[in-house]
Amino acid sequence: MEWRDEGIVLGTRKHGETSVILEVMTRHHGRHLGLVRGGRSRRMQPLLQPGNHVSIHWWARLDEHMGAFQIEPLGFAAARLIESPIALYGIQLAGCHLRLLPERDAHTGLYETLGLIINHFDDAFASGELLLRFELMLLEELGFGLDLRNCAATGAVDDLIYVSPKSGRAVSREGGAPWADKLLSLPEFVVSNQIRPSCLDDIQSAYKLTGFFLMRHVWEPRAQVPPEARAGFLNALNRLLNVTEPA
Repeated sequence: MEWRDEGIVLGTRKHGETSVILEVMTRHHGRHLGLVRGGRSRRMQPLLQPGNHVSIHWWARLDEHMGAFQIEPLGFAAARLIESPIALYGIQLAGCHLRLLPERDAHTGLYETLGLIINHFDDAFASGELLLRFELMLLEELGFGLDLRNCAATGAVDDLIYVSPKSGRAVSREGGAPWADKLLSLPEFVVSNQIRPSCLDDIQSAYKLTGFFLMRHVWEPRAQVPPEARAGFLNALNRLLNVTEPA
């Protein structure tokens, strides 16, 4: 059994004296593990850092075996990511999210979005928005997607500013007025491909929204807590945006 694909490095762990178990998110084969012989060598270590884009050749005697990887470089992002707390926490958070999915299941949309996130870590608002959309996509892939197309109460498609914590559906300003204190805030950029987050409050409200549903549907049922990398990413993002936003 063998295949070739491209992927993004998520992490490694030691195996024996000289090898590592490499974890990658691939375009067509999902999150995948494989043995890299000699992966702890000085030549290989820079290549196997989280965030790097690699070409992968996998082979094993049987499909259910972990198998081995042969890795070649396609792009070195790790050297750039290590200089930024947002980037370091962001790539760790993306890896934590991807581990919630079954291994070897293809999720091309998440793979593409991960690549975009890595390319935009130098823009705080862009990385905040892209990782937020990554969390929304993750909920969808896990079967708990939010329905933000129209108002659950009136059917309206405009002025959607709330989300029902019970149904995960959008609610308009008019439809949600009687229950505004019980509804979650829905920033405008979340339901628009044309509008970007304009302030720190938008980012915080959006992550509170996805965090609520991740906790209810994913972390609590699995007896897990939110990954530390999520708090680290949001803290780093908040610090940077507090500095760059006008008073």
